[in-house]
Amino acid sequence: MPHYMYVALQDDNQILLMTMDAQTGKLMPKASVPVQGGPSLLAISPNRSVLYVGHRSVPEISSWRIDQRNGGLTRIGSVSPEYAPTYLSTDRRGRYLLSAYYQGGHAAVHPIGNDGVVGAPPIEWVATDTGAHAMQTDRSNRFAFVPHIARFNDNVLEPVKETYGPNKIFQFKFDETTGHLTPNSPSLVQPEQRLGPRHYCFHPTQDFVYFSNEQGCSVTAYRMDSAKGTLSAMQTISTLPAGYAGRNTCSQIQITSSGRFLYVPNRGHNSIAGFSADASTGRLSAIGQVPTEAVPSAFSLDPEGKFLFAAGSASGGLASYRINPNTGALTYLETYPVGKRPMWVLVTSFGA
Repeated sequence: MPHYMYVALQDDNQILLMTMDAQTGKLMPKASVPVQGGPSLLAISPNRSVLYVGHRSVPEISSWRIDQRNGGLTRIGSVSPEYAPTYLSTDRRGRYLLSAYYQGGHAAVHPIGNDGVVGAPPIEWVATDTGAHAMQTDRSNRFAFVPHIARFNDNVLEPVKETYGPNKIFQFKFDETTGHLTPNSPSLVQPEQRLGPRHYCFHPTQDFVYFSNEQGCSVTAYRMDSAKGTLSAMQTISTLPAGYAGRNTCSQIQITSSGRFLYVPNRGHNSIAGFSADASTGRLSAIGQVPTEAVPSAFSLDPEGKFLFAAGSASGGLASYRINPNTGALTYLETYPVGKRPMWVLVTSFGA
């Protein structure tokens, strides 16, 4: 059974649909779906029946029904928040859509109807601070975190703009019944250095959370108190090779379904940094970096953690790699031309 890949092409105003061979990682273009307003964010419902799209050039979140037979998309609704979103995710039950707004300095929770359509107004519209960059619930669906970077400008092709965020992680309690957020205690995690936490991922089975640090060019591993939902930093490790002094920022972060390997793109060094995670302590060990497309703002693992796909927002290319199941090392396979400014890559499968 093939997997399906969705690539949000912000400057082409479309989403590219591709099939992926689960054994070889080979991609085949299948369709291009017109999506106006600069599609730049993607999230999928837990039952994989609805795709949610965040628009960059207009403040909009749209809902799309997924045809389980062929991966096709049909628009079924949209909402218009005050600002364009920076990140989308559903809660673990698929009843609410969570979103972060770095220019607007807010975090939000929208209801999701029985038909999968995101509704308005939001249940929560919480003022946090400038630079809000992600929001997810943990495995228990009782807690959420909103990291804030230290600098607005995340495009390494532009001059640095001296506009700074708070360099903090906001901690919330999440009510999965009502969708409401409550500040946790403490409500903030403050990194000791100017790291700029951007995105994060949860270990699939253990109470560890890993944050990519945009300005720090590093990953910070946190231990999460499963009862309180609070974070304690235990390690920060660089994504760059020793001696590199060029300009760089980190973007997204993902961990394999096994919890063994974790990856972060470097924008500037233009590489994918890999790490192995200790199953008992959660601490990371560097695997190394492999070259990739220019300005890799988006990437995705396949559901089984066998392949990695990295998109160059400057090059318009999508590079594929095979993941060594024993070491986590990446072997380059092929590069596919996908379109202008690919900003999100999502791989999924349907059925069992």
